[in-house]
Amino acid sequence: MNLGEKKVVDMGSQANAAPVIIKRKKVVGGDGHHGGAWKVAYADFVTAMMAFFLLMWLLNATTEKQRKGIADYFSPTIAVSRISGGGEGAFGGDTVFSENTLPQMGNGATNIRPTESRQGRGESGVSEDGAEKAREEEAFKQMEEALMARGGESMATVERMRHIVTRVTDEGLVIELFDLEEASLFVGDTQEPTALLEELAQMLVNVFRLVANPIAVEGHVRSQPLVLANNPVWQLSADRADQMRLLLEQQGVSNKRVRRVTGHADREHESRNPMSVRNNRLEVILLRTVR
Repeated sequence: MNLGEKKVVDMGSQANAAPVIIKRKKVVGGDGHHGGAWKVAYADFVTAMMAFFLLMWLLNATTEKQRKGIADYFSPTIAVSRISGGGEGAFGGDTVFSENTLPQMGNGATNIRPTESRQGRGESGVSEDGAEKAREEEAFKQMEEALMARGGESMATVERMRHIVTRVTDEGLVIELFDLEEASLFVGDTQEPTALLEELAQMLVNVFRLVANPIAVEGHVRSQPLVLANNPVWQLSADRADQMRLLLEQQGVSNKRVRRVTGHADREHESRNPMSVRNNRLEVILLRTVR
């Protein structure tokens, strides 16, 4: 009796025992972020985008000749050695096979093709426009220094310098002469020059003797305060530009150097206020000879 009861108790305790659960945790190597490979990919992407935007900026900020110069720099046509294959490609020869390469002695001719070639005529692929343009830029800088006292001495007094602004553009050296509230280049709203403009014209002629570049003259005037049926701004700007041409020629500039005289009326303001006297100005441009 006692043994039977003990057996029942043991069976009940085994039936109510909780099952044993074993959890196996899988350990994954790395730092939990794919090993950091995405950082390398992202850095490559950022570098590529920076190079792309730099290329877009260069295409927008350079001229056609400058872009051609950059392209020529990265694909030189000058032989590295006096003994070369005579080709213009990356291999410096006709083919990649040495038995088909035609060696030269620096003048572009071979025993198979002894006729004159590009190198035989002295055409190394380097254009003279770059050197000529550099000389022209240097001449423009010297003229700016002479006008604006950057070289220690100036052809303009302090009062005259207040009426002068210079800048170098793709068109050439632009010398801008403009009105001030207390001093005008012309008498009233006419094309009659003042003594100040005559002095400025003489100063420009002295500077223009340094170079032989052609000249362009452009006239600009301020807007009228009222809407007029016959607005005189077109005729007035053209007359003032032509008057400046006459002053330059009277002071010694050859009339053959003047390429154009243009009146822009009040279409290109220099000041935000369209009626400001700052918009009354003349632009005398030394045009480039090399583009």
